[in-house]
Amino acid sequence: MAHGRSGSTLIVTAHPDETSLTHGVADRLQQLLGPERAARLDLAQEGFDPRFTQGDRDAYVGRGAPGPDVVDQQRRVDEVDHLVLVFPVFWWSLPALLKGWIDRVFIADWAFAYDEDDAVVPRLGRLTTHLLAVSGTSERSFDRHGYAQAFETQIHRGVIDFCGMQRGVTRFVRDAEAGDGQRIVREVEGAVAAVAAAITTTPDEA
Repeated sequence: MAHGRSGSTLIVTAHPDETSLTHGVADRLQQLLGPERAARLDLAQEGFDPRFTQGDRDAYVGRGAPGPDVVDQQRRVDEVDHLVLVFPVFWWSLPALLKGWIDRVFIADWAFAYDEDDAVVPRLGRLTTHLLAVSGTSERSFDRHGYAQAFETQIHRGVIDFCGMQRGVTRFVRDAEAGDGQRIVREVEGAVAAVAAAITTTPDEA
């Protein structure tokens, strides 16, 4: 499986509005990392189809091969060492577009496999995945309603750990619709700086 030079990064966004805070966060991260290190995948702007179709089902059960769009997405992930998902929190989880990308792309025989005893064998251990989430609610609300634990279970354990990816940095930009522009700018700067530092710091420097 080929991959890029050390520290190469794919920033994945899932928001239809190019003027959104989500895109602003991704723009700032790419600026910090530099275009030579960070590539961009804007799922909405590129028109990725998140629907899990009969063709996807056939590939899943071994009756066919993944479609060319899925193979292309896998190739783009294979070329990097770091994956950064930048997304708005919709209903306490991933937006449908990003969830559909994971459903269709992170499939058996690429993201994971099964051994002779039907046990899961993760296959993406070389990849480090970071999360930058833009939320309209507070950290207190997440904790009070149990959504912080749900987020951990669904995304960290259910996707990152299941596929064997290394957990990178997870940061939230909270209360993103509260109107406090200066606070939001500070949160964005802190969040993207933490992710950028994790990507650019070598193991010897950590």
